[in-house]
Amino acid sequence: MVGFDNLNSYYDVRLKEARLARLAPREGFTFVRGDLADGRTVSEMFKNERFDSVVHLAAQAGVRYSLVNPHAYVDSNLTGFLNILEGVRHNGTRHLVYASSSSVYGANTAMPFSVHQNVDHPVSLYAATKKANELMAHAYSHLYRLPTTGLRFFTVYGPWGRPDMALFIFIKAILAGEPISLFNHGRMRRDFTYIADIVEGVVRVLDRPAEPNRDWNSDAPDSATSSAPYKLYNIGNNSPVELGRLVAILEEALGAKALKKLVDMQPGDVPATYADVNALAEDVGFKPSTSIEDGVARFVEWYREFYEV
Repeated sequence: MVGFDNLNSYYDVRLKEARLARLAPREGFTFVRGDLADGRTVSEMFKNERFDSVVHLAAQAGVRYSLVNPHAYVDSNLTGFLNILEGVRHNGTRHLVYASSSSVYGANTAMPFSVHQNVDHPVSLYAATKKANELMAHAYSHLYRLPTTGLRFFTVYGPWGRPDMALFIFIKAILAGEPISLFNHGRMRRDFTYIADIVEGVVRVLDRPAEPNRDWNSDAPDSATSSAPYKLYNIGNNSPVELGRLVAILEEALGAKALKKLVDMQPGDVPATYADVNALAEDVGFKPSTSIEDGVARFVEWYREFYEV
């Protein structure tokens, strides 16, 4: 097994190095430090390793940061993804599984979000790059019969997660006695999905390479499948939680009260996400089920231990 990452400074590198330190002792694991946008480095790795399967989770993430540094999203999410596609194309990879995002649903308002819905109206550059990944994957599946499966993740949280996510920001502020900003006046709703459920979904899908949909009809196209070996799934908890309720659960887990600041919704955000996971359950026999109460409690326990607070 090979891990590939550039360990950039988008967030605390010490957290990334601590994750890596847990993986390094595992038998058969090697790590390559490199940038996905560096086509030569990615190409050499694929030639040397001849991967049977690839799980592509690397990207420049974050809706709000895409307003500040849009070029980073083109480099990582478009050029980087193209280099991955070329690597699997030329080196006999059996299956490519890649992370998309619930952000692709953009201006959609029909709930729950279904992989069969049209997603042609992104509301952030980040979302546009993830939609572009799905289109690029389909082109390679069509041209080269390369099995690709895209996974639209819904607000992933849990131990070892990204510090720019709400739970990290809220916990740090609450413990410091500082105010937290609740966008859309606390009425934002998110389908928070615990990391263990995400991992379970990825592993199950990895063992099931995408196949052509023999019933696919170009006159009434299903956007989640194709006449090519191409598939899309949602991975979400199928149970959206309002931001105010999340804060209340956090307060109970921390034993401390939050100082709340109600603010307007930010550009690029959407008021709610809610995953329809029927396709995932039908095809691989699994859907996320960790309750927000259990997930937050586990996350708080990890946070206290890791940051010694």
